[in-house]
Amino acid sequence: MSDRIVASYLIETCYPLEQAAAAMAGEQSSGTFRTMPGETPELMARYGARVDAIEPLGEVEQPSLPYARGPKQGGSPRPQQARVTISWSFENTGASLATLWSTTLGNLFELHHFSGLKLLSLQLPDAFAAAYPGPQFAVEGTRQVTGVHGRPLVGTIIKPSVGLTPDATAELVDRMVGAGLDFIKDDELMGDPPHSPFAERFEKVMTVIDRHADRTGRKAMYAANISGDLDAMRRQLDMMERRGGTCAMLVLNSVGLSGVIEIRKHSRVVLHGHRAGWGVYDRSPILGMSYLAYQKFWRLAGVDHLHVNGLQNKFCEPDESVLASARECLTPMFAEKPCTVMPVFSSAQSAVQAGDTFRQLGSDDLIFCAGGGIIGHPDGAEAGVRSIHEAFDAARQGIPAEVYAEDHPALKAALASFG
Repeated sequence: MSDRIVASYLIETCYPLEQAAAAMAGEQSSGTFRTMPGETPELMARYGARVDAIEPLGEVEQPSLPYARGPKQGGSPRPQQARVTISWSFENTGASLATLWSTTLGNLFELHHFSGLKLLSLQLPDAFAAAYPGPQFAVEGTRQVTGVHGRPLVGTIIKPSVGLTPDATAELVDRMVGAGLDFIKDDELMGDPPHSPFAERFEKVMTVIDRHADRTGRKAMYAANISGDLDAMRRQLDMMERRGGTCAMLVLNSVGLSGVIEIRKHSRVVLHGHRAGWGVYDRSPILGMSYLAYQKFWRLAGVDHLHVNGLQNKFCEPDESVLASARECLTPMFAEKPCTVMPVFSSAQSAVQAGDTFRQLGSDDLIFCAGGGIIGHPDGAEAGVRSIHEAFDAARQGIPAEVYAEDHPALKAALASFG
């Protein structure tokens, strides 16, 4: 592993590519738009960002984003795209995720040189692994806590997202855990509202979960959404741990890096990372940040699960991107400290996608969350849970779901309803 921070970008510019790349490197290290006193060659050699590679990708008809400008002379009449790799000395940032974010993202997107710019990938020195604890539970710890081995975890999201009382929430959880659910989580929209106070909701859900655990010997995991101000998150986390909770959910883009880092220091439970708002970064093919880069920040910060969307989802992300994100979650970041996390598939999932998810990922290390695909099953939520288990059973045995469904009514009804 290099001792430098290495980032690759997709850029679009009317400037000569070398000049545009140099502007990126200067803006995000020791340089600015003109030479400053003290900006010696020695300082630049040690702290200036370095352009390591430029791969031209060809011209486009018109700028993808507004307000970009070309040079007064020597530019291209049409924007050209390229993949640019830039690296920084570790001395520039130290092992600080906040400074790393500012360095690799920062003001780049506002530079007038570019009508498109996206961070594609990120490689980090081992010093970051030494500075941050990373996941506390990840895949194996999640399996130990839930008692689920040798298959995917089947989960759901409490729906309706908002509006249910604590009693109604507990009643729904009772039905689904009774049908064999492994994992259940609050929706990202559900926090600590007046109609469902966190403490009351958590207590009633845990009472149900404990009752089923006494019966089965296995405790379903409830990812309660604690996302909020730092002091409130600490209080709720303490309450969860005293009550025997096993998982706290954090909406990453709402809580922020520092919030996740602080909760990880404080936590003795699994941390479930929800990426709500992710489209801000990745919806545009020419602006923002790829998930392959984004997820590295949160893995180091210490989450154990990360959402990756789902196959044939209700959003705009293609299946290839979803699978690449999930595989990246399971790919070690460092030789001595893998920082792998459990990928979570969700977004309009049902028994229809379960088999394909297992086959295409090539692993059963995943949480498969179906909201409407379970709760909206035509024969009820209990049948919805069974249909997901049956779909995974068929896939693991190499039997087409439609064939397996002939002897499994819950799966057959799910395929008919959701297919």
